[in-house]
Amino acid sequence: CFCLPLSVKEFEDLFAQDVIDLKQLRRHTFNGVPDVHSFRAMSWKMLLGYLGSKRSNWPATLAKKRALYEQFIVELVLPPGHKENGDGDGDGNDDNESRGVGLQDHPLSEGPESAWNTFFNDNEFLLQIDKDVRRLCPDISFFQQPTEYPCEIVVHSKGEQGRRLHERVVPSVLSSANVERKGLGMTKINLITKRSAENYAAMEEGKEAHWEVVQRILFIYAKLNPGQGYVQGMNEIVGPIYYVMASDPDIENRTHAEADCFFCFTALMSEIRDFFIKTLDDSEGGIKCMMSKLSNMLKLKDIQIYDHLKSQELHPQYYSFRWINLLLSQEFPLPDVLRIWDSVFSDEQRFNFLIKICCSMILIQREAILENDFASNVKLLQNYPPIDINVVLTHAVSLA
Repeated sequence: CFCLPLSVKEFEDLFAQDVIDLKQLRRHTFNGVPDVHSFRAMSWKMLLGYLGSKRSNWPATLAKKRALYEQFIVELVLPPGHKENGDGDGDGNDDNESRGVGLQDHPLSEGPESAWNTFFNDNEFLLQIDKDVRRLCPDISFFQQPTEYPCEIVVHSKGEQGRRLHERVVPSVLSSANVERKGLGMTKINLITKRSAENYAAMEEGKEAHWEVVQRILFIYAKLNPGQGYVQGMNEIVGPIYYVMASDPDIENRTHAEADCFFCFTALMSEIRDFFIKTLDDSEGGIKCMMSKLSNMLKLKDIQIYDHLKSQELHPQYYSFRWINLLLSQEFPLPDVLRIWDSVFSDEQRFNFLIKICCSMILIQREAILENDFASNVKLLQNYPPIDINVVLTHAVSLA
């Protein structure tokens, strides 16, 4: 049942237990997590399965996962043959040899096994990630701000290009450029593409903005999940998770926000991956099935609104595709999204409650929807009006 958020003391008592009762945590979190201490970050880590219920196991779990993530950065983000330190060893045994990078894997090699070939081929999806993360949560300045804890092995280039992912997408702009070949290999390039003024700028050497961290998380996820890769919209899913982890008052947790966010995001994506795979649209967990559930619930709860929208041929995909696919992250301000996700992550059926929230959003606008024409209703549902999020959540709970 839905009631007022629990007190800070009740959350303190819950997290003081040696073995945290997951059912009790779900009940607590469902009603909203206080915006203090590490409560939300800890709650989400548990609800998404990153941390178990036994607190004594947390340090070992976190240390293992964080070390693994650092390994991902070294293997998947740093350029092939990268320097481990600022200067060569001076003994002839350079890093290229130690990593098995030789003439057969020269940067100009086009061989399918070439690490450099893979490095350059990553540009295609990296370009989309770069574009998406630069406009993440434009209503707040957080993602444009520098992180207190940049990834040291990335932000210090040591004379190498490509450690920072945004540097790699620059050549991709050349596809939209005028290229003139002059003489023997001499090329004049006239760029005709500029970044949007609203895009976030990259930080100088030694620093990185939060959006650059999110970019790296998405890149590593795409590299580790080649069957799915990166799909536009994943940036909107990872954004709120990263915000929570990077805002954790605990310095140790904040230092490792990137790794913790990656594993929480990966866990969440394992549950909603069907939303992002077109071939699974019709599966039980696919987006079409979810939209159908919403449509059926609306028909059951208010046949008049259902018939009205149907008569206008205002199909659910016009509005609810984005609602469901992005877990309502685009419909409300970030603080409200965090509050919604408290309840959604706490729900054992997880996305059943999400459907109830979506249904409530329609029912709450009943009078306007019944009066509006097609165009006005599309505008209303695609640009949901400001509302107290607790009104929506309370209404959603009332839907049996």
